[in-house]
Amino acid sequence: MARRALLIATGLAFLGFAVFLLVTQPRPGDMADLQGVTGDAARGQTVFAAAGCASCHTTPGAEGEANRVLSGGQSLASPFGAFLAPNISPDPNEGIGAWTLEQFVCAIRDGISPDGKHYFPALPYNAYNKMTGQDAADLWAYILTLPPSAEPSKPHEVGFPFNIRRSLGGWKLLFENRDWQMPAPTPELERGRYIVEALAHCTECHTPRNALGGLDRSRWMAGAATPDGKGRVPNITPAKLTWSDAEIFTYLTTGFTPDYDSVGGHMAHVVDNMAQLPETDVRAVVAYLKALPAVE
Repeated sequence: MARRALLIATGLAFLGFAVFLLVTQPRPGDMADLQGVTGDAARGQTVFAAAGCASCHTTPGAEGEANRVLSGGQSLASPFGAFLAPNISPDPNEGIGAWTLEQFVCAIRDGISPDGKHYFPALPYNAYNKMTGQDAADLWAYILTLPPSAEPSKPHEVGFPFNIRRSLGGWKLLFENRDWQMPAPTPELERGRYIVEALAHCTECHTPRNALGGLDRSRWMAGAATPDGKGRVPNITPAKLTWSDAEIFTYLTTGFTPDYDSVGGHMAHVVDNMAQLPETDVRAVVAYLKALPAVE
């Protein structure tokens, strides 16, 4: 009797493991929108700024031309450990210079590495998964023009069980979302939504998360704890962000508030990025923020 129970338990364990492997396997998305697409580095520079790539992937404290060297190394704190931004320069050995366009797009939109492993969602692929194939190709073309760096990527400082990458397949099943959160009845709002929800991934910081790190979409952009747990990212829905259109535009492009205070922390990088975008893009972002449902 005991032997039979052991055999049944072993069989169930193997079955459970097989189901785990099945549901957590990496699943690359559709690449149809890359067919016939040619990347343009000039357009890619704008995508690069909007997506904030330099904000995480340059060496800590980099300034000026050093912001073009994507050698990685910045530490991104989280409740699950610290994630170290990798080298994404065009170096063929330590960076991503040996990748194909398809591998690059699979990484940023699907969170899957060229060797078929899940990336941690510290890479905001849950936002980038709404990026168009043309913008992704343009971004790739621009990154290839940047200086290569032979600096090896540093390992993440994430402990068990959060370091089990295969389990991220389950996280994706629960929280990956390729749908737009906000309706966009006008071209301006559509552009603002694309920048906020996809390229600039503003929601990754301004929307609260649950215990497993998934976005609480019922409180979209309503503010959240900072990743290190030591402060708060502000609520930027109209319930709290009561500045005028002009005041929000000035803040996003100069870093100065209506009270003559200045931006600090990671938001300073966002302002640097926004200041590089066409004025119409920034005004579209303002329109999106103004159209958000107020969440107290």
